[in-house]
Amino acid sequence: MGKRSDFTRVHRDFYPTPEAAVLPLLPHLEEETRFDEPCAGDGQLVMHLQNAGHICEQASDIEPRIGFVNECDVFKVAVCEGDMFITNPPWDRKVLHPLIDHLMNMGAPAWLLFDADWMHTKQSIDYIWSCSKIVSVGRVKWIPGSKMTGKDNCCWYFFDPSFDGQPEFWGRT
Repeated sequence: MGKRSDFTRVHRDFYPTPEAAVLPLLPHLEEETRFDEPCAGDGQLVMHLQNAGHICEQASDIEPRIGFVNECDVFKVAVCEGDMFITNPPWDRKVLHPLIDHLMNMGAPAWLLFDADWMHTKQSIDYIWSCSKIVSVGRVKWIPGSKMTGKDNCCWYFFDPSFDGQPEFWGRT
């Protein structure tokens, strides 16, 4: 899955979101946050957030893997039913960057989980100014039952279409 391994990537970057990756985000959400999950896959992220008291208004994916997730390409999502988007999107920059643009054009803020290294690259320059908060997650064990975590550290990035400035960084606790 990472850039420093020779493992074949899973089709469409489908890596279910483990609970450990969600826990650092929870203190940054208001109680009963209403959210949409546009890359929901098997619904793991939705279920973790709902177990923490948050409310999923809409869950969709281009290839749903559980009944409550509707079939819809993220680029065809036209409106955010909740207060914000919360998703673990594909990390491929050819998908990720247009996805950030698409979500921001809808006017709703979005929490996105992806690699921490991104913020240090030139390709982040056009996007980082609309990112108001970055929450460190560290390395994630993406494949249940495997011995190792992923090789890339991760962060939650909060993109806000009304923000223009430097992001606030929250390290691991």
